[in-house]
This record gives sequence, structure tokens and C-alpha cells, in this order.
Amino acid sequence: QVQLVESGGGLVQAGGSLRLSCAASGRTFSSYAMGWFRQAPGKAREFVAAISWGGASTYYADSVKGRFTISRDNAKNTVYLGMNSLKPEDTAVYYCAKSRHKYNSQVAYEYDYWGQGTQVTVSS
Repeated sequence: QVQLVESGGGLVQAGGSLRLSCAASGRTFSSYAMGWFRQAPGKAREFVAAISWGGASTYYADSVKGRFTISRDNAKNTVYLGMNSLKPEDTAVYYCAKSRHKYNSQVAYEYDYWGQGTQVTVSS
């Protein structure tokens, strides 16, 4: 079993920054890719970013490319999402997820464990 706990969400003005963290339990964290997804009210969950098992490879949705940065610290069993130049359309609940595989995927069914989510609200 793997448990994922997100933190770092909050209310920020447009143009501001936040850094989300996702702490994972279990000894297999470093063996799998990790991802961040988000879900805005009334919308489907969408892919945000993914990072490979060792951190060498990252992948971003076009909507966040250049503004968000995903990283991981395998010694701390933690994955991060740095978010800069935030826009009101970034408002959503953000979820971290553990992949079934070592390498990146933007497809939700490739992820087998999910956190409870953390709310990010960007005011205009």
C-alpha cells in the first residue's frame, strides 16, 4: 500500500507562486514515476506534469509548460510542483499520483495510487 499526502495549496493572487508537496509512504517510491493532475469545478481531471522514477525526465501539459516545475527527492519520498505566474484558470484541486511504471505518462489510468488533493485558488 502507498499513501500520498499533498500539502502547500492555498489562495494566491494572479501572477503569484505556490509550491505543492506530496509525501509518499512506502519503500517503493523511488521505483516509479509520479504525476500531478488537477480538477477544476465542473471539469474533468486533467494531467499537469509527470516525472520519471529517477527524476531525469519530466513532461508537462501545454497549459503549464514554462510556468510549472515538477521535481522529486527520493531520499525524502517527496514530489514537488513549483507553480509560478499563476492564472485564475489554474484554480483547481491538485492531486499527486503514483505511476504503475518507471517512466512518464499523462494518462490517468496509468496511475494506481492517488492523494486526497489540495486546493489551489488563484484570484484575479
